[in-house]
Amino acid sequence: MNSLNTYLIGDTLRSFREYKRLSIEELSEGVCTEEELSSFEKQVSYPDLETLNSLLRKLNVDLAYFFNVASKSSINYSNAVIRLINRLKRAWNYERIQEIIRNELENPIFQTDQLRQYLKWHQGICTFYLEGDLSKALEQLYEAIDITNKKREDYNEREIEILTSIALLHKESGNFEEALQLFKNSLHSLENLPDILEPRGKIRVYFGLAQTFTEIEEYEESLQYSKKGIEFCITQDLMFLLAHLYYQCGENLIKMYRKEEGIAYIEKAVYLSKLQENEKIIEIIENEKDKLLSQW
Repeated sequence: MNSLNTYLIGDTLRSFREYKRLSIEELSEGVCTEEELSSFEKQVSYPDLETLNSLLRKLNVDLAYFFNVASKSSINYSNAVIRLINRLKRAWNYERIQEIIRNELENPIFQTDQLRQYLKWHQGICTFYLEGDLSKALEQLYEAIDITNKKREDYNEREIEILTSIALLHKESGNFEEALQLFKNSLHSLENLPDILEPRGKIRVYFGLAQTFTEIEEYEESLQYSKKGIEFCITQDLMFLLAHLYYQCGENLIKMYRKEEGIAYIEKAVYLSKLQENEKIIEIIENEKDKLLSQW
């Protein structure tokens, strides 16, 4: 099966398995051993077509579609890697993202400005969450912006997303005034764009502002940005961060001694998370709610 080494078999197979929320044990059952599937995903060995087709049937994925996604042609390959990183980011799997970035940074396919910028951006995020090195992470993130905008002005949408990540890392590090200024700069830049191709970037900014204002006990300000975020989610017909924004409203209202209103918002956050089948977020929201109510 040497011909399969022209495809991104391992990462694509693992990506589909994780997307379907199947363990290695569940997917391999009745098809191959767990060790064999693990070897396929690590691309140490390749499945024969019969085995691969059996795995894909369990994943409900068409064979032709799988090979299209897994193709190592420059466009398909880079898109597959970006989709994989985005999916891993939603699962907070920064170890795996860092591994992918290390493998791809010197890949000729990723030497265009846009693709190199994407990897450098996520390298900075991984540096912060895995190494705890804010200074190094910020250096990498600003280097990512400089690839397309050395003057750091008149930001485009991708550059604003990176600026938002910088603001988020400042918030996570307790640099709240710096974070607020950067989040506001991001929002101002977005509102000056003629059009927004990816509305989730604006939702991230609203959520970042809401979280930061809560941290400095400016609950009314946080509540306003939370509600703006909710309104934007609804007008854009997006579920992205909607549960988080409802939770943020609830937390602020409880801290403003409006307990019943706050609980109602948090219950909406739980309901939305259940609709998305996001058990991890449900657990976090329930735990945070218990902490908030224990103070009464």
